Amino acid sequence: MAASQFADSGADLTLVGIQKRFPGFTAIEDLNLEIPAGSFFALLGPSGCGKTTTLRLVAGLEEPTAGRILIGGKDVTSTKPHQRPVNTVFQSYALFPHMTILENVAFGLRRRKVSDPVNRAHEALRLVELDHLAARKPQQLSGGQQQRVALARAIVNRPALLLLDEPLGALDLKLRRQMQLELKTIQEEVGLTFLHVTHDQEEAMTMADTVAVMNKGQIEQMGAPEALYELPHTAFVANFLGQSNLFTGEVVESTSAVVAVDVAGIRVAVPVARAQRHAGAVTVGVRPEKLAIHRDAPPADSGTNVLGPGRVIDVSFSGVSTQYLVAIPGAGTIVVFSQNREFGPISHVGDDVWISWNVEHSFGLADVPDEVQRFAGDTDTKSIAAQRREALIAELED
Repeated sequence: MAASQFADSGADLTLVGIQKRFPGFTAIEDLNLEIPAGSFFALLGPSGCGKTTTLRLVAGLEEPTAGRILIGGKDVTSTKPHQRPVNTVFQSYALFPHMTILENVAFGLRRRKVSDPVNRAHEALRLVELDHLAARKPQQLSGGQQQRVALARAIVNRPALLLLDEPLGALDLKLRRQMQLELKTIQEEVGLTFLHVTHDQEEAMTMADTVAVMNKGQIEQMGAPEALYELPHTAFVANFLGQSNLFTGEVVESTSAVVAVDVAGIRVAVPVARAQRHAGAVTVGVRPEKLAIHRDAPPADSGTNVLGPGRVIDVSFSGVSTQYLVAIPGAGTIVVFSQNREFGPISHVGDDVWISWNVEHSFGLADVPDEVQRFAGDTDTKSIAAQRREALIAELED
């Protein structure tokens, strides 16, 4: 189905110096953002970071304290919501229960006196593969089907910009993953610009071309999902977008190739190109799935970082992989994800082990150590996994 049946074209979105203050606090501080036309863009962050406020500003449901909002190059900062080329899909489907699915999708077209509303509604329902259910009422559909109807109702109005506000939050895990792929496919077919607001890191990385991680009213880091995951610049991004093991130490070597820090008397290296700071106290990180566990100390190798010996304090089987918690004196508790390529765990609680990883998989953060510590103590911004991990470690120590 041609994209032109649903939108003249997607429009670019530009936010310039946006600030939003409420009595007693500032929700957004000097936000500058450019979203190219036709892209799938995700604003990712914890509750209270300002992402939903940003979406409401774009929709016209809130007025900025300062700054400008441009859609397709046109300044819409003072434009009423219904006059903007924008539609929003919310977590709650908000379908009219007394209307059929077809009538729900055609409702906005009829109010705007658009010609041929019924055929256009059928076209939108065919796009989301629900035209065969056009005569049913919303309560006769599953949650995923109702969400697709809400999407069809938004698309049929041919907005240049579609806003998605936690649209999959009410769905179960399996259906949510299915809808993630369907939404991405639909976005590519219709050619609209999608701005997706979510706190779900997997959802953002699965669907978006570009992800902006928000923290306390500002964008902490922005880029392609793979780039953010493989090379986070701050402790907030490293631990909100997945899990990370972080080690802080003084730089003991800095060459054109690597920066090496002292971690409990052990040299840990990171490539210069993957380090944000090259002198003083530096925090180096590595993702849990990049690590390997060894029963014996691995041989010295300039291309490999090794920590240990340490002791396995917990083993958690999760199907595809097994999570190991390894306590290493001076380095803290290390999280290791190991693919289950064979039956049974490769190590058990109480085993003495070493941890190794390829130097190329290390990353160096821009944070100074004090900032890393502040993040580590901020329970509001920690990932759920990190909070569970700390609770488990505290229980083990008791």
